[in-house]
Amino acid sequence: MKPYYITTAIAYTSRTPHIGNTYEAVLADSIARFKRQTGYDVFFQTGTDEHGQKIQQQAQASGVTPKELVDQIAGEVKQIWDMMNTSYDKFIRTTDGEHERAVQKIFRKLYDQGDIYKGTYEGLYCTPCESFFTESQLVEGKCPDCGREVEKTSEEAYFLRLSKYQDRLMKHIEENPEFIQPESRRNEMVNNFLKPGLQDLCVSRTSFSWGIPVDFDDKHVVYVWVDALSNYITGLGYDPDGEPGELFKKYWPADVHLIGKDILRFHTIYWPIMLMALGVELPKKVFGHPWLMTGMDKMSKSRGNVIYAKQLVRHFGVDAVRYYVLHEMPFAQDGTMTYSLLVNRINSDLANILGNLVNRTVAMVDKYFGGVVQAPSAPGEFDQELVDLALSTPKKVERKMDDLRVADAMDEIWTLLRRSNKYIDETTPWILAKDEAQRERLGTVLYNLLESIRFSAVLLKSFMPETAEKILRQINAKKEAWESLASFDGTLPGEPVGKAEVLFARIDEAVKLEEIEKEMEQEATGTESAEATEPEEEAAAVEPITIDDFFKVQMKIGEVLSCEPVKKSDKLLVSQIKVGKETCQIVSGIANWYKPEEMVGKKVVVVMNLKPVKLRGVLSEGMILAASDEEGNLNVLTVDGGIGNGADVG
Repeated sequence: MKPYYITTAIAYTSRTPHIGNTYEAVLADSIARFKRQTGYDVFFQTGTDEHGQKIQQQAQASGVTPKELVDQIAGEVKQIWDMMNTSYDKFIRTTDGEHERAVQKIFRKLYDQGDIYKGTYEGLYCTPCESFFTESQLVEGKCPDCGREVEKTSEEAYFLRLSKYQDRLMKHIEENPEFIQPESRRNEMVNNFLKPGLQDLCVSRTSFSWGIPVDFDDKHVVYVWVDALSNYITGLGYDPDGEPGELFKKYWPADVHLIGKDILRFHTIYWPIMLMALGVELPKKVFGHPWLMTGMDKMSKSRGNVIYAKQLVRHFGVDAVRYYVLHEMPFAQDGTMTYSLLVNRINSDLANILGNLVNRTVAMVDKYFGGVVQAPSAPGEFDQELVDLALSTPKKVERKMDDLRVADAMDEIWTLLRRSNKYIDETTPWILAKDEAQRERLGTVLYNLLESIRFSAVLLKSFMPETAEKILRQINAKKEAWESLASFDGTLPGEPVGKAEVLFARIDEAVKLEEIEKEMEQEATGTESAEATEPEEEAAAVEPITIDDFFKVQMKIGEVLSCEPVKKSDKLLVSQIKVGKETCQIVSGIANWYKPEEMVGKKVVVVMNLKPVKLRGVLSEGMILAASDEEGNLNVLTVDGGIGNGADVG
């Protein structure tokens, strides 16, 4: 079996990943599963990036150690990847001891051979992106990647000699046009970074301590990108001072690094030069996939438009979410996700085209032949067109997957599904069933449908594994291997089919969207519906928390500057609240107890570090605390005296 090594970018442990981040893991999983299915020996690595200034600052603000913070977030990332049914072979963490030791050796080797040298860095630094920029690279004076403020930094640092390898890297890219994909990304790297000339890269920091120490200069920690990028080889047991591990010898160079387009520069310029300096072969391909947007906007916590995988799976199921994110992402352009679009796709593609085809085919075999598969002994019109399409589809899917065009590969499967539904309309089995003389023909039609469904289910294994398994059990398929798709005879006459079951129920869009919006309102206001509330005696059994848990909640005093009703809502008010020097917007479910003008001027207790959400289309950036009694009375918590806004509560 030919080895195949695929990686994702490792997730940064500053926050829980949203569905846009999760998409990358699902995309890599679909490619890994497909390669396994078609005979490759696959190693699929993913994991978490856990060092850096941003994490140290966030941990300090939360009152925990950096290790406690990254342990929590890394656990959440792994849980989400598992929930989405990703079949990774290794989940690496950059706080793993073997990774840290290997990075120290890599840094020392590059230093000893003169590819890393000590100097002083003076420039502009974006903490959220862990990136340095020159003045000319800024966009309107801000970080070109995330749009946030940058700060001037001056400190002693070690540098990697990028300029030394620039011509060699350019030559490699020219001689290997598949190295950076899609082509638009390759052009961007060459024209915007390589041709203007590379500046040597800062690869250590002294202004914070949460990183891998430089073992020969303990004032310095290894800069996060050298640390993070090295995971692709340290995870395989690479050792710059000794014999590489068996995994490294077997799987390197990587067949594909799958990454977001926003970190392409690090993976196609810095990483290849590091490998050249180490004398290690370069990966075969770096694919910079597009973003999954919310409507027309990039998902961002500050915009309040973030959608999380757990929420989607709770409402729609794992395979429906997998289908959407894989199918709705073009090869080179950004995709978009809204709840409305997701519901429409489920209803049209999954419930109607796929689910209805499987359900009524199995039901007809059960109704007309007691659930027993008949031999295809009476060929007729329309059969060969369906057979030919089924036999050609696996090759089409494989060609698309070889080019990483996953959405296009799925389109080929849905072409077969649509043709199968059309075949039912053409052959009218319900009419054939009325004529005893057409019984063999009816059996043949249903055989062809079962066999076409078998082809589709085997092809779906990489993209919707749970659904594929359900379909194969419903039709009681005995042949499920890729090789069985070489001939249209894998369904065995005389065998019973399984029980017809609904794969995907149709969703009432209006009801579902209202349910999701209500859920978001409850999260923002800290309330629950009556149906979701536990009995009083059970609610009393609250798990105790520690003082550290309490201090994770950031509460401050804020003064309400203005307040008005939220359109199309009888319960919600939106307030502009000044907290210290900042003004935040908070939506509260208090309209039944307060008129907007009654809120103005109040000094209220505000939770500041709550996840932003949109309620009735209005962004809410926190929570106003309130108390309620058994009779349903509610009072907003306020403070008297000279306590100024911005004061801490706790």
